Amino acid sequence: MVERRGERESEAKQEKFKALMESRTEEEVEFNKAHYKIAIKEANKAVAVAKNNAYERLYQKLSTKGGENEVFKLARASERRTRNLSNVRCIKGEDGRVLVEDAKVQERWRGYFCKLFNGEELDGSKHTGHLAREEQQNYRSSRPITKEEDKEALRKMKSGKAVGSDSIPVEVWKSLGEFGVA
Repeated sequence: MVERRGERESEAKQEKFKALMESRTEEEVEFNKAHYKIAIKEANKAVAVAKNNAYERLYQKLSTKGGENEVFKLARASERRTRNLSNVRCIKGEDGRVLVEDAKVQERWRGYFCKLFNGEELDGSKHTGHLAREEQQNYRSSRPITKEEDKEALRKMKSGKAVGSDSIPVEVWKSLGEFGVA
């Protein structure tokens, strides 16, 4: 019953906000603003009461004989929520067997993402060599970027996207044409 009261209070708050937004005159705005503030306080109070009742029920359940199991369920649920997914220790291979060695797990992920992004299965050894060449090419600081590469990158950029680290929109670069590439 308390939960439904909280729902009713929340709906009333939404209605008051809608009325406030639809107000046309200053008097309406002041009137609706006052009613909206009251509705916010009532909704917050109803939520606090519902939350308090839920905690009371939980504490009563935990104090019973079967409450020990509930504590373990809560602990497991909390542990699952905080589990670090970046440290995957094992994964199933394509054949369904569990892989636990780091190198094999990494190779499986590499193959999975190659297939996902490229739509094809690549040989892992060829792909590793390709990645090494690509890393060398991307991090080589001695080779300057050519005008042709600039023009090609500018041509591929889509208008209306978020600005980069320079805070200059793509549209500005495109409108500058040759002057922007130089």
